[in-house]
Amino acid sequence: MEYKSFFEENKSIFHVQSNIYFSQCNANKDLSLHELLKITSDIAVEDYRQRGMSREILKDRGFGILVSRCSYRIHQWPKENQFIEVETWEEKPQALQLMRGYKILDENKNVLVSGKSSWLLVDINERRILPTKKFALRTPPEFCIELDCDKPDKILQPEKRELWDTRTIKFSDLDANGHTNNSRYAAFVEDAIPEEFRARKPKDFKINFAKEAMLNDKVEIFGFKEENKITFLGKTPESVSFEAIISY
Repeated sequence: MEYKSFFEENKSIFHVQSNIYFSQCNANKDLSLHELLKITSDIAVEDYRQRGMSREILKDRGFGILVSRCSYRIHQWPKENQFIEVETWEEKPQALQLMRGYKILDENKNVLVSGKSSWLLVDINERRILPTKKFALRTPPEFCIELDCDKPDKILQPEKRELWDTRTIKFSDLDANGHTNNSRYAAFVEDAIPEEFRARKPKDFKINFAKEAMLNDKVEIFGFKEENKITFLGKTPESVSFEAIISY
């Protein structure tokens, strides 16, 4: 089968066709959470690259764009050997966050996953967050598409939580920015899921990123479980690294 990538005529929505491969699936033969983050992050980067805003061009202009928050609703889990078509588009930016939407469709255009994410524009030389109006390499969109998923907003942490796991950041966790790739935090979450929840299929997944974890950092993963929801908190000795919620 031939897989294509293309923009719609108005250039606002970018499409990538692909397959769900064996290595992308968990023990339940569903697409894993960390692979879901990889797919959506990669298509966002590729959308910019094909519009003339590659990571190299952004770096030359002193910009970095870092994912901040992600929220997904899984209507039907993508499965091994399934054809998918992933759509992404930029939405009207907020003052300090670039906004983006996603859909993952099957071969019959049924929506498997809906998602939204927010991204921070940073000055890579001064290591500070910039207002999104400073990003003048393209005309910012003025539209938002309503999706059947939660907003990528704050995650409320319960007062009570338990230490469920401890991870040491290894070389293979790092990406080209020199810190832990965002998808790895989802893998940390998956590994901390209590055994009685592992066979259940998540309906919603939210993850927010705070302070990046670096090589050899120890990340403690705390959790709190309810009947149909698990809340996670990842901390290094210095600060909060990430927060996440899985709802069933």
